Amino acid sequence: MPRETNAAKRERAIEVCERLNRRYGPVECFLDHENPFRLVISVLLSAQTTDAQVNKVTPELFRRWPTPEAMAGATPAEVAEVIKSLGFYKTKAKHCVECAQMLVADYGGKVPADMKELVRLPGVGRKTANIVLNVGYGIVEGIAVDTHVNRIAHRLRLSPKTHEKEPLKTEQDLLKILPREYWNDVNHQWIMLGREICDARKPLCGECPLADICPSCKVS
Repeated sequence: MPRETNAAKRERAIEVCERLNRRYGPVECFLDHENPFRLVISVLLSAQTTDAQVNKVTPELFRRWPTPEAMAGATPAEVAEVIKSLGFYKTKAKHCVECAQMLVADYGGKVPADMKELVRLPGVGRKTANIVLNVGYGIVEGIAVDTHVNRIAHRLRLSPKTHEKEPLKTEQDLLKILPREYWNDVNHQWIMLGREICDARKPLCGECPLADICPSCKVS
């Protein structure tokens, strides 16, 4: 099979986004939140855990510690008790408290609307920062590459196989081929596709709106 040119890959990537936009339209954030602080904590908790599981623990978490100032005064053990149904809950509890403490000490209790400042926060990587900027502040600086986005990007061969286990490199690959106006909706629309059709173990290729332009499609 001849190697795909960058121009052809870009055209195909744009078509992917256009089709998913027609299918899903704007998709709301899957995590319950009321403000940037609650959003950053919720996204931090969602690592290797489903959004539904996070949404089950955050009502009590934010009832007890509704603000950065309140959470900064909690102990990791207290937070861990509330979120213990989540994976890696002890580490996440420590990050929640340390994140709140840094917000209070360095940012006056406000979540910074800046990528460099966000990734300084304990437990916050580029994926989390992208979501907080996009959803919390309407700022689009990149694409949040979670497990769904990463899987779909590689099934579509929009990122080389060597980057399959490196989401940050996958993000850079997507940013290079997709015009900036498409970045905003990739995360949530691709998550929808991943949940509905492009499952990790049993993708429903016969029902996929991208079947004819996906190199990994198992339906002829």
